[in-house]
Amino acid sequence: MSEGRGSALIVLTVLMAVVFQGQVTEAATYTVGDSGGWTFNVAGWPRGKTFKAGDVLVFNYGPGAHNVVRVNRAGYRGCSAPSTAKTYQSGSDQIKLAKGRNFFICSLAGHCDAGMKIAVTAT
Repeated sequence: MSEGRGSALIVLTVLMAVVFQGQVTEAATYTVGDSGGWTFNVAGWPRGKTFKAGDVLVFNYGPGAHNVVRVNRAGYRGCSAPSTAKTYQSGSDQIKLAKGRNFFICSLAGHCDAGMKIAVTAT
């Protein structure tokens, strides 16, 4: 290999490393409700935020006072969770966002109807 070709190969390798490094992003972590935590009237909390698939939502609340259930659009609108849905209840739940629409409610009686639900779109 000539010296010119070797230099071009090194430059190409460095350029590819820079390009690939620019495409790798670390998942962000968001605390739902910010300092107020997962509570009533948080439905508007996602507004103005940009979420990506793989980002993590942290739901902070008093254990026993609330829970978190990932539901579909119908469950979100109707404030209902299927009996087979996973219910998070640790008080500090971390849930990874899937690409597209993600819906979460508190399934305790009356909580979702009182605004304890969020819909998050992840790109």
